[in-house]
Amino acid sequence: MLLIALGVLAGAAAHVSMPVFLAAATAVCGWLLVFGARERLARARRS
Repeated sequence: MLLIALGVLAGAAAHVSMPVFLAAATAVCGWLLVFGARERLARARRS
């Protein structure tokens, strides 16, 4: 299942222009950084 999802995402990335791909990658990386920071803060407050 994970390989199918990876294939779909890689196929979609191959069909868009490089600036669009880089903008989407930057947005995803930013979201992951914010999510990780929020989780770390929540875990630190629980301890």
